[in-house]
Amino acid sequence: MLSNLKITKFLEKTAEGTAVPGGGSIAALNAAISAGLSEMVANLTIGKKGYEAVQKEMKEITAAASKLRKKLVKDIDRDAAAYNEVMKAFKMPQNTEKQQDRRNNAIQAGLKNASLVPLSVARDALSIMDLTARVIRKGNKNAATDGAVAALTARAAILGALYNVKTNLNFIEDHKFLKEMTKEVKSMESRVVQKEKEILSHVDI
Repeated sequence: MLSNLKITKFLEKTAEGTAVPGGGSIAALNAAISAGLSEMVANLTIGKKGYEAVQKEMKEITAAASKLRKKLVKDIDRDAAAYNEVMKAFKMPQNTEKQQDRRNNAIQAGLKNASLVPLSVARDALSIMDLTARVIRKGNKNAATDGAVAALTARAAILGALYNVKTNLNFIEDHKFLKEMTKEVKSMESRVVQKEKEILSHVDI
């Protein structure tokens, strides 16, 4: 599994001339890193003098961020698996009309899944940005820049994941699915830019 590799080995594998891990897996990794950083800032606030009023909230944030981080680590491999399924479908035989139909159905199903996995990553990363906003505003001020990095990393994760959604949508034939996905992608793209700007406005350096 990609998620079990050492950092150096993962980066080496990324640099190889193979398709996985690709942008989708990296987006999931970035989102997981963002969750970890947000969790860290909350943990650096818990038990600290002057932050007594936000102890409960910070504990809630650590729990939420931890859950998202663990889910996103799994998405590193889920994205790679989704890509491999699409490639597997493209290699199916197409000598007869029945084989062609079976192959096309498999390709379309694979493309939908390969769109839904990064979309899930983008949604989770957007949720992480909400957690990041809270730790920056209310958490340990000495770790505010760590929160800023979390926000920047989440933004990269979201936009990167959405690029992977869009590249798959280019080949999907289901117009209803395409319309719904495109609408959500555009909405998230506009929201994340504004959200990042708002979050970073609270980083006083």
